[in-house]
Amino acid sequence: MGEALGDILGLAAGVAVSPLPIVAIILLLATPQGRLNGPLFTLGWVVGLSALGGVMLAIGGAGGSSAHHQPATWVGVLKLVLGVLLVLFGLRQWRHRPTGASQAELPKWMAAIDRFSPVKVVGLGLALSAANLKNAPLTLAAAASISSSGLATGQQIVSLGVFVIIGSLGILAPLAVFLFLGDRAKSVLGGWKDWAAQHNVAVMAVLFFVLGLKLLGDGIGILIS
Repeated sequence: MGEALGDILGLAAGVAVSPLPIVAIILLLATPQGRLNGPLFTLGWVVGLSALGGVMLAIGGAGGSSAHHQPATWVGVLKLVLGVLLVLFGLRQWRHRPTGASQAELPKWMAAIDRFSPVKVVGLGLALSAANLKNAPLTLAAAASISSSGLATGQQIVSLGVFVIIGSLGILAPLAVFLFLGDRAKSVLGGWKDWAAQHNVAVMAVLFFVLGLKLLGDGIGILIS
């Protein structure tokens, strides 16, 4: 189990560093319903990661992802494909990164985030975790690694839980600041939001590229072993 956790920690950290979702939860916390919206968004985020990872564990179990205590060939192919996609996304992000503060623009839907209903807030958390171009491939790759590790079902579930917790730290940190820092929270979260918004594209490009190369290496290692 320790080997499986070591294999997914980097992927979980990559999920945790998600500038756009961090900006989203900070904006939600700043709404009049911040004490409700923040936990609801976090709930959606956790459910999204858990559900996507759980589906991959089920597929891996049914598809024989582990053979003689070694990852099956299709796991290597999956990681190779996900790695290629992430590298390509990273190159595309880097080419389109903003070169000045005036070019750092947030998605238009964020302007209406203070009018989101509780259902939309949960849905936003789900979308930014399970349907995110970075987080979805990393979650699938992590769950595939867990599934192919040969662990018992209970240990696989615990490993996925660890992945979800670590992958949620970037969302939990603003929520904790909001709940426990009182009057200081506004200035702290404002600084985080400005930094994340300005550097979102560059950070994502680097993460796409580095983690994509990791998955490429993992996939090639499985295929030639």
